[in-house]
Amino acid sequence: MHKLTFTLFLLCGAACAQTFTTQANFTGPNGYNPLYGPLVQAADGNFYGTTASGGSSTNCFQGCGVIYQITPAGNLTVVHSFSRSDGFIPGDGIIATATGAFYGTTQQGGTHNYGTIFRLSPPGTLTTLYNFDFTDGAYPTFLTQGAAGFYGVTPSGGANNYGSVYMITPAGALTTLHNFTSFDGAAPFAGLTVAGNEFYGLTQNGGTSPLCGGGCGTAYKINTSGALTQLLTFNVQNGSLPFSGLVQATNGAFYGTTAYGGFEGVGTIFTMSGSGQLDSLHSFLTTDGANPFAGLIQATDGNFYGVTSAGGNGYGTIFEITPAATFTTLYSFSSADGAGPEATLLQATDGNFYGTTNTGGSNGVGTVFRLSTGLGPFVKTLPVGAKVGAAVTILGTSLTGATSVTFNGTSATFKVIAKGTAISTNVPAGATTGSVQVATPSGTLSSNVPFRVMR
Repeated sequence: MHKLTFTLFLLCGAACAQTFTTQANFTGPNGYNPLYGPLVQAADGNFYGTTASGGSSTNCFQGCGVIYQITPAGNLTVVHSFSRSDGFIPGDGIIATATGAFYGTTQQGGTHNYGTIFRLSPPGTLTTLYNFDFTDGAYPTFLTQGAAGFYGVTPSGGANNYGSVYMITPAGALTTLHNFTSFDGAAPFAGLTVAGNEFYGLTQNGGTSPLCGGGCGTAYKINTSGALTQLLTFNVQNGSLPFSGLVQATNGAFYGTTAYGGFEGVGTIFTMSGSGQLDSLHSFLTTDGANPFAGLIQATDGNFYGVTSAGGNGYGTIFEITPAATFTTLYSFSSADGAGPEATLLQATDGNFYGTTNTGGSNGVGTVFRLSTGLGPFVKTLPVGAKVGAAVTILGTSLTGATSVTFNGTSATFKVIAKGTAISTNVPAGATTGSVQVATPSGTLSSNVPFRVMR
């Protein structure tokens, strides 16, 4: 393991020290090009992710991809190496669940070579839940957990060959909810965002704008019955090619990025109301970053953080933007410490940011990095919403000795598990949507986002 550490002194509201650390370098056998999949934090306190290629399989050029585990200290190990039969190019990450299992997709491979949906059960048993056959979609990307199962999109295939939206149960039963027509959107690569009983999403292409060949992309919402409403069409000036999903902020609005368009044509940051009113917050200028394929996260300080795959020194940047649109470049990559970050950042429960670069590093095939900005610890829930009585796992860093767990003030019975890095509980009767709080000997920790109690 090779680490690089840099301490930066920048203005971030008040003067503060920021520390960038290269946690691990991919080598090929342990993964190659992590692409767009963000890291996830699991109950064991470790992080998990995917790479689009690499691993031990010899029936894909440069390997079929891996699922890997990396500890907070930077020790990286392969959990599963894909082969063509169980899918390849798992470059869009995995999601962790309260059961301890992970779910994800491969963009290709499987029975028909149009991609798969899989479940990974500890300590590393992979089960293929579904093989796409093009008529129901092709090349699936990110998954999102909902109350009934998992929801996702395919950027191609389906009834019209413009992609689809689907739901799949944990047992593997798939239902197509919508087939895109190009007018209502095309090539929906971005994952869905849960908002109440609806999902919000973006398409890379399609829509009605004549300024992009095939359309500049759209924003839409869809309910669990498959009724889709187009909210807006991008038009180059306000951005084009929205690649990653939206984040719903604590103020209820949605925030996102486009990989192209804007003042210099190298991408934008925008905010959108639930009805589709769009306001541009920032147009990238190459010097402060370019081509943000990754989405945004809202951190515990209320600000948004993201990465660009280019710009800065030419190898990409990490940035912060406030809800009032004050933009700060926090770090510019140099290739030696990573290049081309394309995955959305993770803020872990220790308060630090973790991410990956697609290339660069000591072997030129990508890195895992950490950026510390001084933000404090918190807790997060798996999932972020559920019905009363449902099992919930609360993630943290120092939960041993916890004395109480409350869901928006309603007490819940609980058990500390996994050496103090997680708590097992159930949504208590009478709970309402709001903050989850855990009282520990060192203080009370609050959840980073409100927990949604579903009806």
